Amino acid sequence: MATHKAHCLILAYPLQGHINPMLQFSKRLQSKGVKITIALTKSFLKNMKELPTSVSTEAISDGYDEGGIDQAGSYVSYIKRFKEVGSDTLSHLIQKLTNCGCPVNCIVYDSVLPWAVEVAKNFGLFSAAFLTQNCVVDNIYYHVHKGVITLPPCTQVDQEILIPGLSCIIESSDVPSFESNPEPDTLVGFMVNQFSNLDKVDWVLINSFYELENEVIDWMSKIYPIKTIGPTIPSMYLDKRLHDDKEYGLSIFKPMTNECLNWLNQQPIRSVLYVSFGSMAKLKAEQMEELACSLKKSNRNFLWVVRSSEESKLPNNFLEELKLTSGNNKGLVVSWCPQLQVLEHESIGCFLTHCGWNSTLEAISLGVPMVTMPQWTDQPTNAKLVKDVWEMGVKAKQDEKGIVRREVIEECIKLVMEEEKGKLIRENAKKWKELARNAMNEGGSSEKNIEEFVSKLVIISPK
Repeated sequence: MATHKAHCLILAYPLQGHINPMLQFSKRLQSKGVKITIALTKSFLKNMKELPTSVSTEAISDGYDEGGIDQAGSYVSYIKRFKEVGSDTLSHLIQKLTNCGCPVNCIVYDSVLPWAVEVAKNFGLFSAAFLTQNCVVDNIYYHVHKGVITLPPCTQVDQEILIPGLSCIIESSDVPSFESNPEPDTLVGFMVNQFSNLDKVDWVLINSFYELENEVIDWMSKIYPIKTIGPTIPSMYLDKRLHDDKEYGLSIFKPMTNECLNWLNQQPIRSVLYVSFGSMAKLKAEQMEELACSLKKSNRNFLWVVRSSEESKLPNNFLEELKLTSGNNKGLVVSWCPQLQVLEHESIGCFLTHCGWNSTLEAISLGVPMVTMPQWTDQPTNAKLVKDVWEMGVKAKQDEKGIVRREVIEECIKLVMEEEKGKLIRENAKKWKELARNAMNEGGSSEKNIEEFVSKLVIISPK
C-alpha cells in the first residue's frame, strides 16, 4: 500500500533556469505528502555538477543524448525530435513506474513542452502546465498566440502597445525580444506555442505570487484555471518552514562559495554592487569593456560573475590591474557564485542584472534593489516591471548600437545606492520582500493555492 497521497511526474525543459523553479515546487508538494519523480533528459544530466538528492529523478531521452540542443543545431530540429522521442520515453517511464507499484496521477509539465498533455491523456492522467515566467509575460504571449498583437522588432522609436489585462503602458522596447537569436521566428513560435492546448489542462501554475501581479492574474484567471505558486526559491530564504531546503541542489556550474562569502564578509553593510548576467546571456565584447570600465571607475566595491566562457571578453589586464590597485578589496571577479547566499548577504546594496525571471524573483524575495540591463526574450518586460510597476530598480538604457555606456551604468548605480536618491527604491524593495514571504507562509496566497492543488490531487488519486 502506498504511503503517499498522490504521485506527480515533473517534466521540465532541460535548462537550469526552467528546472530550478519546478524543482522548488516539487519540494513543496513533497513536504505535503505527494510523491515526486522528476524526468530529466540524458543530455542535461551529463553536464550536471550537482544533482538534487531531495527528490527522485529519472532519465528520459530528447533524441540527442550526447549534446542536447547543441547537437541538434537548431530549435526547430530539437523541438521536433524532443516531441517525438520524448513522448515515447516519457510514456515508457510512466509504464515503468506503474509496474513498480508507483502509478502516476498527474503530469506537471513545463508549458513549453505542450505535447506532454497528450501523453497524460493517453494514460488517463491529470495535467498541470507550469509557466516558468511571470503572468505579464504570459499574457503577452497569449495575445500573440491569439493574433491580437505582434512582437515588433526593436527600433529607436518606441510605440505604445495596447495589451488587454495590463493597466501599465507597454512600449515596443518593453515586450519580449528575440533579435539576439539567429532563428527569432522559430523561438517566438516556441514560446507562443505554450498556449496551443492550454485549454485542455486541469491546472495552470505560474511562478509568481498574487500580490505582485494581481490585475493581470485576475484577468487571465477568467480564461485559464490559474494558480500562482511562487516565489519558487528555497524555503529558508522565504518562510523557513522547510528546514532542509537551503539550496536548489542543481547546478551546471561549480560555485566559488568560499571565495565569495569570505570576501563579502570583509565589506561594509550595503556597500557592494553584485553583478551577474545569469547562466546563458552572452554580452558583446564592447559591452563587457563598458561595464568593466564603469565598475573600475565607480566608488563602489563589486562582486562580478563572469562565466569562464565569457572571460576572454574582459579588457586586457583588467583582472591583473584590479588585484594590483586594490589588493582585491575593490572588486572580486568569479566564474560562478551561490547567488541566493550572495543576495541575502548584508553587504549587498544593489544587484546589476540581466533581469531573467529567476534572478528577478530572487532579488524581489530578498529585498535587493536592481539596476537592470536586459538582453533578450522576457528580460525587457521584467525590467519594465521592476522600474515602473514595482519601483524597486532602474533600467540602464542602451544607445543606438545596443550598448549601455559606462556613464549610464555609473549614473544608475548612483541612483540606487546613494542614500537619498535610492531611498524610495530601497523602501519598495523591502515591501516586496515581505509580501513575497507572506505569500509562501502559512495562510499566504501561494501557500493556499498549493494546498488546494494537493487536496484535489488527493481526491482524484486512486485509493
